[in-house]
Amino acid sequence: MKILGSLLILSTFLLAQVQQLVIDAKNFEADDKKGISIFTGDVKIKMGKDKLNAQKVEIFFVNKKGSENKVPSKYIATGKVNFEIVTELKHYVGNGDKIIYSPIKQEYTVIGNGFLQEKNDDRKIYGDKIYVNQLSGEARVSGSDKKPVRFIINIERGSEE
Repeated sequence: MKILGSLLILSTFLLAQVQQLVIDAKNFEADDKKGISIFTGDVKIKMGKDKLNAQKVEIFFVNKKGSENKVPSKYIATGKVNFEIVTELKHYVGNGDKIIYSPIKQEYTVIGNGFLQEKNDDRKIYGDKIYVNQLSGEARVSGSDKKPVRFIINIERGSEE
């Protein structure tokens, strides 16, 4: 029984660990009433292995359920945005004019001149709007008449026996 209790406490501790979010920028402003923090000028964000660079990042906060603490609900990055996302199974790099990230839903939307590369399989996607949900694995890409969606994947061709 003691072993089961110890495992339960250890797994709870591991799941509850907090990752450190580091933001570097030339300027910062906040409005606690609106629940928004704005970083401008060579913004660099790092959390674990994930990275994001932009000229402006707005972070919207909401109250955590059952707590007075505020948690980020949405990030909006604009201006020369590029990013790197590393999960247990996937490694993505990409860029776009604007990127919206919802950490609660684990959704990413790349808007304008979007590019996303899955490094594991070297798959590349180009489009005006790229949507990825990490929880469901769902992805959607939209293009335009002048700039259609482009999907590039390397396919091995072997001899059939």
